[in-house]
Amino acid sequence: MAAAIAPTIDTLPARFPLRLMRGILVSTPVPTQATHPAARVPMSDADYVRETSALLARIEATCDRWLDADVIDIDTHRTGGLLELVFPDQSKIVVNTQPPLQEMWLAARSGGYHYQWDGQGWRDTRDGHDLLQMLSRQASVQSGRALQF
Repeated sequence: MAAAIAPTIDTLPARFPLRLMRGILVSTPVPTQATHPAARVPMSDADYVRETSALLARIEATCDRWLDADVIDIDTHRTGGLLELVFPDQSKIVVNTQPPLQEMWLAARSGGYHYQWDGQGWRDTRDGHDLLQMLSRQASVQSGRALQF
């Protein structure tokens, strides 16, 4: 059952390879020529709230499915527009809204990332990678197993 929910590490995007450094599993983005900063698409405040609420609900639901299927025990704590994921080793990933900027922010062991809506999804403001792709990568690194949001 767990194999159907969590893909193998080999299926994770090559742009964020996993490697061992001093016995610790780490991930670093690899630049690609097809990667560009996000092109912000203007949205109303109501659209921003709708999109961010749907994103946070999707992340929470995925963690709940993993818990129910005994894939991994990730605790989620949500306060308004802030969602904290706590992994079994007590490391954390935080995903939160930034309404004044109409951005989403992600904080993980590897650092912080800012995302803007491009009309299709949340894209990084520096290199254009997808928020859920990075969340999957960082959750995989912090949990030590392949996870896909």
